[in-house]
Amino acid sequence: MTNPEFTRRRFLKASLIAASAPFILPSHLRAADRPPNDRIALGIIGTGRMGGTLINRFLGEPDVRIVAVCDVDTIRREHHQQRINEHYAETANPSHHEGCEAYNDFREVLGRDDIDGVVIATPDHWHAIMSIEAARANKDIYCEKPLSQSVNEAGAMVAAVRNHKRIFQTGSQQRSSANFRRACTLVRNEAIGKLQRVNVALPAGLATWCDLPEEDAPDGLDWDLWLGPAPERGWNEELSPRGVHSHFPDWRNYREYGGGMITDWGAHHFDIAQWAMGTDDSGPVEVIPPPKENAASGARLIYRNGVELTHLEGNGITFFGTKGQLFVNRHNLEVTPEGLEERPLPDDADRLYQSDNHTRNWLDCMRSRKKPICDVEIGARSVTICHLVNMAYWHRERMTWNPHENEFMGNTGDPDWLDVPYRTPWKLPEV
Repeated sequence: MTNPEFTRRRFLKASLIAASAPFILPSHLRAADRPPNDRIALGIIGTGRMGGTLINRFLGEPDVRIVAVCDVDTIRREHHQQRINEHYAETANPSHHEGCEAYNDFREVLGRDDIDGVVIATPDHWHAIMSIEAARANKDIYCEKPLSQSVNEAGAMVAAVRNHKRIFQTGSQQRSSANFRRACTLVRNEAIGKLQRVNVALPAGLATWCDLPEEDAPDGLDWDLWLGPAPERGWNEELSPRGVHSHFPDWRNYREYGGGMITDWGAHHFDIAQWAMGTDDSGPVEVIPPPKENAASGARLIYRNGVELTHLEGNGITFFGTKGQLFVNRHNLEVTPEGLEERPLPDDADRLYQSDNHTRNWLDCMRSRKKPICDVEIGARSVTICHLVNMAYWHRERMTWNPHENEFMGNTGDPDWLDVPYRTPWKLPEV
């Protein structure tokens, strides 16, 4: 159950320190609050590797029409605009022939009062500004994981979504996987006994500051807008490959734009650990760096109930209980000793939110106005875990953490670590 103090207290602080946005949307758009019509009108912001995948998913939904695509790369946005228009032109429903418009600037998409929701699939350093502005424009939001670049950004996003009563789905699609739901249900209901510790194994790769050589930005790419709030620097193809591409670009490996594998994969696996532990409305109380200097794994999080979570290299989550253990990733669910998972759950078992389709769940919740399976607060909690683990490696300090106030305790840590600097004129919008 969501703790109301999460929004009212912890994130009120983030909303109070949020500065005015340099670009303000018209007030009549922020005031409008209408439910979706028979067909949900969507705008896609960011049409790279993940954005293209999400376009495919929403094109398959008969009650959706994609009416806008936005990208700073001319080739990408025009490519996806064309294929969207061709898709609708081939459908039997003539009302889909209205056309999809292409935009360079996301604010033009948010300024359209005929759009019900936006899908944000940009690099991480844009998530907070775009999500908050979308909430202010009364758009429902599907935003890719990891939710934010900082703890305080995540807090401001929660406050904006709550203040404007928006439906927000974090793109942590493992929550809509039967494999992970089954694993979390077993752990929650103590099929392996009382939980004692958790290992979260992620692909190797700590984020570093970007040292790529600067190249001349090609025509048809608005590099300044790609950077947005990030520090000014020259273009490099590894950060933003031109045109349509099938790989995940390397911007996620650099601290200016992402958080390495700790946020990239951690937003998935730490999220599952939180779900299984029942800590979606809480978090750890202590952060312990690895004992070996320069180690890239071994950071530990201690929860109030004594459960210890350790970050390791690999891919998957292992839960250790007093009766056995459970391992889960996208391909496997293994319980040892065998047979523990076959015992029927009691009538009063803790049953978890069930979604079999992550994007469809968001669309359904847009109509019902109920929270989706990975609501903004859940995404904020999970990315906070990621940021704390990164801090353990970047600063090598033992930190005491208050998960109810989202702040360091006991003269540990540094409040500046909870923010990221923004390049002028960009500021975190008011929520």
